[in-house]
Amino acid sequence: MDPTPPPILLWVRRDLRLADHPALAAAAETGRPVIPVYLHDDAVAQLGACPRWRLGLGIAAFARSLEDLGARLILRRGPAPEALAALAEETGATDVWWTRAYDPDGASRDAAVADALGARGVATRAHPGHLLFDPEAVSTGSGGPYKVYTPFWRAVKDRDVPAPLSAPRRLAAPTSWPDSDRLDDWAMGAAMNRGAVVVAPHATVGAEAAEARLDRFVAERIGAYAEARNMLAIDGTSRLSENLTYGEISVRTCWHAGMRARAEGAAGAETFLKELVWRDFAHHLAHRTPRLLDRNWREDWDGFPWREDADAPEVRRWRQGRTGVPVVDAAMREMFVTGHMHNRARMIVASYLTKHLLFHWRIGQAWFDDCLIDWDPASNALGWQWTAGSGPDAAPFFRIFNPETQAEKFDPEGRYRARWLAEGQADPPTTALSYFDAVPRSWGLSPDDPYPDPAVNLREGRQRALAAYEAHRGSG
Repeated sequence: MDPTPPPILLWVRRDLRLADHPALAAAAETGRPVIPVYLHDDAVAQLGACPRWRLGLGIAAFARSLEDLGARLILRRGPAPEALAALAEETGATDVWWTRAYDPDGASRDAAVADALGARGVATRAHPGHLLFDPEAVSTGSGGPYKVYTPFWRAVKDRDVPAPLSAPRRLAAPTSWPDSDRLDDWAMGAAMNRGAVVVAPHATVGAEAAEARLDRFVAERIGAYAEARNMLAIDGTSRLSENLTYGEISVRTCWHAGMRARAEGAAGAETFLKELVWRDFAHHLAHRTPRLLDRNWREDWDGFPWREDADAPEVRRWRQGRTGVPVVDAAMREMFVTGHMHNRARMIVASYLTKHLLFHWRIGQAWFDDCLIDWDPASNALGWQWTAGSGPDAAPFFRIFNPETQAEKFDPEGRYRARWLAEGQADPPTTALSYFDAVPRSWGLSPDDPYPDPAVNLREGRQRALAAYEAHRGSG
């Protein structure tokens, strides 16, 4: 009888699914034993409180799904090159495969792993799966990256996107499974404190739940998506950003569902497809122009006089949802209770912080990094820089959202604000009261507090922002 062939280590990251997982499918097709592994390395340790907690839930769900295939998810802690080399030596694995990462830190980590394992005679392979299109395969006529979204959309909208792959029915097991950490010992939710109990009911975790979420969206809401996605008080969006972030559903699966809906005449399907491509656009830019993630993408904005005191009283009020501007405060509280914020609201609160208050977009970006259940490094950075005016294809700085006008247009009956603001209501809803259960006790907030006066007069804040913009243009 032939000896058992050497196993393949499947290094799992933001691809917590069985279906349409190219690396997993390719490993299963070999018939060799497959050992899935998740590493708690610096990339995990550096995550904000809410993303790290939510990742832990996703890892647990993925581990359960692997058990149905006769497999296990091995958990190890430590730098990826060393941890994977040690595991390969323990198991006799001759190959380590993964889904390619495109963010700068992820790409550097992948290269370091490939070098370290290659020096030990272990073969490595990076598979596609995180994006619709590989960044190197989408370039302008001059060979550079697209810097404006609309030409990017036109360049890719008619390209072939391979059909999603089926999940394997079984994975060959190794002769013996290596030791694994316990997920509970990683304490992924420690930084959430009491907030985890509040946010948990709002999370939709795992591949099965993600696929059901997509099915419901296509069946019930995609037709009205183009208009409904902007209305703050209704459930008009897909909410798939949470699951795409952790790879609990593939973007190809979402794309093909959108294409079928468009073929069947759903009016909002193309807008949905454009949002999926916007996600690719963000990752392509982060890959090819890494400064998007932590510096002004447009370098001529480096001298703009944004305020950079992250501990300023106005910033504290913004974080706490106590700016005195109801739609801004409702949005900030929605995020603290659910780990999610409506996309229209994200633009409103970002414009308020960077323009009415004149604080640097990086301060807002960092708070979102800590609080969002659907945190994605490229999408979050592009969103903040787009609103602030410093990014690619950005809204002009002088486009300053008036929060009151935005509320009148996108929350005309005030239902969104009432859902999240307890102060002043005789019988506040549970959603609004939950905010006070989630926030740190050190904030000393109570639903019985009076609603605060505005941190800044909106007209004066707008005029100050425009004056700063004109002075900056004049200095250039």
